[in-house]
Amino acid sequence: MLVLTFAVFAAVILAIGAFLVYVLWPSWPSILAVLDAPAVPVTVAGVLFEVPPGAIRTAVQRYPGAHERIDLVFAWPSLTPPDPAAEKPTHDGDAAAAPPPSVNDRLFVNIAGLSAVLPPVERLRTIYPRYVEAQAGAGADGLAILPFRAATPYEGEDLIYAAANPEQFFARCTVKVRAVPGTCIHERSLEAAEVTLRFPRVWLQDWRSVAAGFDRLMAQLRPAGSGPPIEDR
Repeated sequence: MLVLTFAVFAAVILAIGAFLVYVLWPSWPSILAVLDAPAVPVTVAGVLFEVPPGAIRTAVQRYPGAHERIDLVFAWPSLTPPDPAAEKPTHDGDAAAAPPPSVNDRLFVNIAGLSAVLPPVERLRTIYPRYVEAQAGAGADGLAILPFRAATPYEGEDLIYAAANPEQFFARCTVKVRAVPGTCIHERSLEAAEVTLRFPRVWLQDWRSVAAGFDRLMAQLRPAGSGPPIEDR
């Protein structure tokens, strides 16, 4: 009788355990959002964003819900998802085919958690000054260009910022090397999330329009009433 009681008790425990594993085991979403669907809600590091599926670079990320990170691309300056047809390679001899998009027409964005990394504005105040040269040069339309020193973590890059108010706009940029154009990284933070925007350095010739475009994109990604606005820097 004792053995039978123990067997029944063990069976009940196993059944409960199996049920909990089934319920709690992480499952992959079965339905991915189609490219032309409206923006879907996603959270990164607990922060809510609304993202158009057509802008998501990898198919496995095209679902609503929580993400560890998400990678996006937008046409510039429209800030719309790129046309999928324009992204497909064309064939020689196809006279009707449109030319491939220029790299200068794309803004690459990724959203991830800050983790232990300092917010961008804190890096500007406390980290970057340790590694830059002493003298800044003049850039376009009120920008300052401050090279990072050799043998530092940012060797080969420039810190470019609004000279009158560095926290208004700043970016880290590589320099052009032969046929390889320079690129820039501009970062913004929101609570525990960081938004990183990658773009061609040549855009900084009109950096005020670039900064305004980034503000518009942040407003698109951050739904109204979902929390505090994204930090400008």
